[in-house]
Amino acid sequence: MRPRIERQILALFLSLMAVQAADIQGLIVIKHKLTRRSVTAPAGSYQRGRAVELDSAGVDDPLSYERAHVAIYLDGELSSAPSAATIEQRNRAFFPDMVLIPAGSTVSFPNLDVIFHNVFSLSAPKTFDLGNYSRGQTRTVIFPKPGIVFVNCRLHPNMSAVIVVSPNSVATMAGRDGRFVLPGVPPGRHMVVAWHKAAGFFRQSVQVGPGGAANVQFFIPIEEGGRPQSVAQR
Repeated sequence: MRPRIERQILALFLSLMAVQAADIQGLIVIKHKLTRRSVTAPAGSYQRGRAVELDSAGVDDPLSYERAHVAIYLDGELSSAPSAATIEQRNRAFFPDMVLIPAGSTVSFPNLDVIFHNVFSLSAPKTFDLGNYSRGQTRTVIFPKPGIVFVNCRLHPNMSAVIVVSPNSVATMAGRDGRFVLPGVPPGRHMVVAWHKAAGFFRQSVQVGPGGAANVQFFIPIEEGGRPQSVAQR
């Protein structure tokens, strides 16, 4: 009987926490364009196989593009469930060029081009080299530790992507308007982390009360020359 009672108590506790959980709503404010989308230069000696058209997708609103490339997550040990993501190699570019996953998740790298590609990373959280492989093939990598993983192709130097591995599942990407929501956050004080490729990390402490939404705003300041300013919360 005792294990059954303990399970009932645990279920009651979790249900009470779920009722008290609240959302963290936020806004990313960026004043200038920070990064430039890169495409592979004209084919050189590194290209194998037939020519492939370069990615020519334009950026209609550079600031919207930058805001949509900000990852937000809660720091600390919270509930987490591994997921699966995909980064395609298509038109000599990575699609998408940024993904956000919780630690323990996997990412697949299918090659959709008619030429060979290679995927590798020298980043400390996960170092790997998947070698060269052709169209229709894919490779999968597990990312067990939180951190920022920069991904490139040895055959096409301008191809780049980034994988943000968060410590838990309470994470999201900002929308093109800069707005984001971290849902179902338990009551208490939490550290909200925002990361942008050119500006780095920004952190804010937020108090979450039972049943009510908390609000946070991240301002990513940059100088006129396009370089991020040094701020205390980075």
